[in-house]
Amino acid sequence: MDLFNASEINNILPFDGTANYHGKILTPQQAQYYLERLLTHIEWKNDEAIIFGKHFVTKRKIAWYGDQAFDYTYSNTTKRALIWTKELLELKTITENILGTTFNSCLLNLYHDGDEGMAWHSDDEKALGRNTTIASLSFGAERKFSFKHKTNKQTVSIILENGSLLVMKDQTQTHWLHRLPPTKKVTKPRINLTFRTIISPP
Repeated sequence: MDLFNASEINNILPFDGTANYHGKILTPQQAQYYLERLLTHIEWKNDEAIIFGKHFVTKRKIAWYGDQAFDYTYSNTTKRALIWTKELLELKTITENILGTTFNSCLLNLYHDGDEGMAWHSDDEKALGRNTTIASLSFGAERKFSFKHKTNKQTVSIILENGSLLVMKDQTQTHWLHRLPPTKKVTKPRINLTFRTIISPP
């Protein structure tokens, strides 16, 4: 499969971490193909969270896939991984070949429109280990993605394009929060794939 590779890869974080934006790594046709396949071939479910003892169900939908039935716990709820689909394995291979690393799991998010987003958080669960690498692939609507330093509150934002790759690694999860802010300007869906490595046994 022919790919578009960004001519210049920049770390968008000024310090205390690495977030490399590779830009679009897929052609518009490839990105549209995968968007349609992911919308229809993934077992989407509304996300759930227990916050301050209260049970919340989000409009945003999620899915959790992996090499085996990994358990992944965040927001006081636990998900068990499903086995890879054909399209997810293709996208995992493309991402691994670009980065020269391997992943054993993927958390997917489906945002139906700009009203749905993600609050400030870090992907620092014990199952991911320290200084983990997370590769984020975006499909569909372009959305703003923001980082905020945990100590000095400095913020950095970027527009994630359709078919683009953002890689968070090194001390990013230790020192930075990130979020997908809601917006009234976006009316189309966005799918985000975050390839990860679970180090704890299921």
